[in-house]
Amino acid sequence: MEYTDEDAETQIESDDTDEAWVMSHSSRVSGPIEEIAASMDEDEDEEAEAEAEAQAAIRAMERLQLQDQLRAAAEDEDPDDDDIPDMDDIPDMDDYDNLEEEEDPATLAPAATESNPGDKILSVRTYDVFITYDKYYQTPRMWLFGYDEHRRPLVSSQIFEDVSQDYAKKTVTIETHPHLNMSLASIHPCRHGAVMKKIIEKVANDESKEETTVRVDQYLIIFLKFMSSVVPTIDYDNTISA
Repeated sequence: MEYTDEDAETQIESDDTDEAWVMSHSSRVSGPIEEIAASMDEDEDEEAEAEAEAQAAIRAMERLQLQDQLRAAAEDEDPDDDDIPDMDDIPDMDDYDNLEEEEDPATLAPAATESNPGDKILSVRTYDVFITYDKYYQTPRMWLFGYDEHRRPLVSSQIFEDVSQDYAKKTVTIETHPHLNMSLASIHPCRHGAVMKKIIEKVANDESKEETTVRVDQYLIIFLKFMSSVVPTIDYDNTISA
């Protein structure tokens, strides 16, 4: 234990009695209460810091011990070479002669189904519709390629069954498409060309309407409505998107 000047002791005599008492640390200089309180706070901070360091060291030691335990457990679980089975000793499917694998219903090919006359789904003919522009008559021209209920191409006689008898084999004939290089049923524009011209002139001369110009989509709707009278068995979508 180190002895300093601040540890000096002084004997104090009492005036009333012959007794005396000893004052320790008599050489220390007294300071204000603020300095004393600050000194005490510093001591408490140092103690708290030392305690935190001690706790951190304890936790580090615990982690090291846990890692050692896990490493030892892993080493105990490592199989010996004698415990590893030989690949030649493992049974194989070829070792069984009468082994039959059960069929998985999910992997079976779907069975071919035939159309039942009692089904509620109505099979109808369908058509591919092509529209070209005829420069001579200056009007659209419609071409048709049909399929039966089983998606087989229609022959000419079957197509004429769906055409109005007023136009069949007159304005509706089988001709070569100008771009597809195949024979299709065509509605000749010799009749509807003049009709379409009259419709456009009537709309253009209608002074009661502010907008007298006919847009392309509107013109095609008028054309399809006229074509519906030639081939009434085809359903047309005459709606115009906004």
